[in-house]
Amino acid sequence: MSGRKRIQVDESEWYRLQRNAQKLKEVQRNLPRLIDDVRKQTRADIDRTFGRVEERQRRHEEVVRGLSEQTRQLEADTSRRLREQARELHRTLDETAGRIQEDSRRQLAAHQEAVRREIAAERAERRAETARLSAEIDVMKQDRARAEETVRTWLSDSRAMAGLIERSLPHERYAPGELDRLTRRLSTAEQNASHGRFDAALAVVQETYHSLSELRLDIEQRELERSWAQTAAVEALVRIGKLIEGNRERPVLGADGRSLPGYTLDVTYWSAGELDELGQETERALARARDDGTDTGELHALRERAPGLEGALGETVERAGMRQLASQIRVNLADAVAQTLSDYAFYDLVDSEYQDADPRGAYYAKLRHDNGNEIVLDISQAVQDEGECVIRVHSYDHDVTAEADLTARARAIGQGLAAEGHQVSEPVSEKGDPDPLLRDIERHRARQQPRPGTA
Repeated sequence: MSGRKRIQVDESEWYRLQRNAQKLKEVQRNLPRLIDDVRKQTRADIDRTFGRVEERQRRHEEVVRGLSEQTRQLEADTSRRLREQARELHRTLDETAGRIQEDSRRQLAAHQEAVRREIAAERAERRAETARLSAEIDVMKQDRARAEETVRTWLSDSRAMAGLIERSLPHERYAPGELDRLTRRLSTAEQNASHGRFDAALAVVQETYHSLSELRLDIEQRELERSWAQTAAVEALVRIGKLIEGNRERPVLGADGRSLPGYTLDVTYWSAGELDELGQETERALARARDDGTDTGELHALRERAPGLEGALGETVERAGMRQLASQIRVNLADAVAQTLSDYAFYDLVDSEYQDADPRGAYYAKLRHDNGNEIVLDISQAVQDEGECVIRVHSYDHDVTAEADLTARARAIGQGLAAEGHQVSEPVSEKGDPDPLLRDIERHRARQQPRPGTA
């Protein structure tokens, strides 16, 4: 004889509820102040990023003012173009903050490419100017003092440019080892000059200077691209963070799929930590995006993670809603079984509670007969986040009840559930005697009470 009977309840009710819960998967995007909040935070990051760009360009202009006349105008024009490019990028990103779309990215990319082409044309002119100056070397051979002065001037300008790159630009990020290589070429030019070989020194130092200038331009361009990528990544992740916060509470859906007035779904609670984990993952990604050591490729990857994080948010909200609905199903099943046992065997419901007073756990209901016999219903999901429920009927009888009577009682429960539209299995006996602790429903509430001396 077994006082433990198990009844499986099919998934039809679960799937009906799941169709309603799936409506929760659509993340609430039109949240009050969402765009404004994202724009505000993004603009703060944009201003921080381009504040550094402007400071760097200011230092570059100070160095340019100290160059010789032959290079100062060339570099001044380049600095002006870089400054205009940075300001235009800053303005565009500021205007689209909070709503950077693919069209915005394409327009920015097109603008960046146009500036690149224009600067490339200027570089070609510089090379032509260098070739013209190199043609004067033979003339300079007749005037060693003039030749030495010209070489020394180019060397001074080159050292200034190399120092500027070393102090203010992340050259190792974009061109590892290149500055060292060019610095060694300057040393070679200096050695040639010290031996009076001004023609050879001039050819080397002019080529090296232009290589340094082009290195500066390339790094500046790539840093602007990184700043652009950083802004896009930060904005995308800030938006996800705001969506997570805005979806911590959602409406509770009724049987008709509509929101129930006065009820909310606490996603943080029902997700059992999943929403917090998603928030922490987003925060880590955002911190990485804001790190100036993060390269452009990783920033693009961080931005591309945003849709996946939003999808995970939708799934988390959906699961939370399903768990809340499943919790209610367990209560509904207990009520249905209690009614059946009342009609069939005159048992009354005397107590009920979730495991450890946690609605996410199993649900227990205790029923008592006038003769002192008790039944405890243990209702849980067969598998977490899946539809099938299991009802275990634990019988505590003072008199001797035949196995046939216990089985008949379990079948009556199944018939009662079937009458309400549930599909149930035949009752199955489980080995062993019912756990006497299950009768103590109060212990589940007691476990939620704070221990002495705690808040």
